[in-house]
Amino acid sequence: MNVIFLSRREGKARQLNLSHPLTLSLIASATLAVLGSAFMAGMQLGRGSHETLVTGDTRHFADVLAQQKAQIADLKQQLQLRVDAMAMRLGEVNAHMIRLNALGKRLTEMADIDSREFDFDRDPPRGGASEGEGVSAQIPDLTAMLDSLEKRVGQRESQLAALENVILARELKQEIHPEGRPVESGFISSYFGEREDPFDGQETFHKGVDFAGTKGSTVVAVAAGVVTWAGERSGFGKLVEINHGDGYVTRYGHNEKTLVAVGQTVKRGEPIGLMGSTGRSTGPHVHFEVLRNGRQVDPLSFIGR
Repeated sequence: MNVIFLSRREGKARQLNLSHPLTLSLIASATLAVLGSAFMAGMQLGRGSHETLVTGDTRHFADVLAQQKAQIADLKQQLQLRVDAMAMRLGEVNAHMIRLNALGKRLTEMADIDSREFDFDRDPPRGGASEGEGVSAQIPDLTAMLDSLEKRVGQRESQLAALENVILARELKQEIHPEGRPVESGFISSYFGEREDPFDGQETFHKGVDFAGTKGSTVVAVAAGVVTWAGERSGFGKLVEINHGDGYVTRYGHNEKTLVAVGQTVKRGEPIGLMGSTGRSTGPHVHFEVLRNGRQVDPLSFIGR
């Protein structure tokens, strides 16, 4: 196969034999040179792009890693602050618990109550069916510890409330129980029981105790209660009657003047009248009666000898 070339300058025609071995060698060499150059150019281009990609990814990942480290440090700091706050709260509740236990023990001893009934050294007995297999905690749970401690505080507060009710009931019972003398000064002039009537000399039953003293001296209540009578009554003169509850009633007769009114609440030792000799009386004194469930009893068992 021949290729004919025409020259413009010389006007001659030249032929190139493509089947000649030398020609084929030159064409093959040129082709290989072109392909090699293209291959090398592609390699250089690919290598540059790869290096650019690797460098960009490394910087991006480094930035992300730095941000995550900062977030983790911030979270750890916040968590530590919360743990410190919970630990402080736990200490405060525990201290409150210790004070409640100490107060409960002291009140139990002061009230002379069986310590087994109000035991502040241990939690009340509890029980119940198991809901499943227990799982041991690997990390201390401060929230659970706080909840448990707060429940114990609630139990102690309930015990203290019950103990307070017992003490208040006991104090109230002591306050309403007749005890002591109805006068600030004076002496017993007549006792409870059989005696000669001072007016007719006949044997009669005296239902109270008489305290003689100075006219106008103070008459006081021997227990807390509510005034149910304050005024004239046949035989008693000016009488003050007080209902103390629990079946107890006291009477204070022959007063010169009453200092209280019906419906008024009085305390132990509060003045309720002035000693006199009104009604069936031979001189200034207080006729003092104690009734238990509607019947007179010997006041000496309440005032002492």
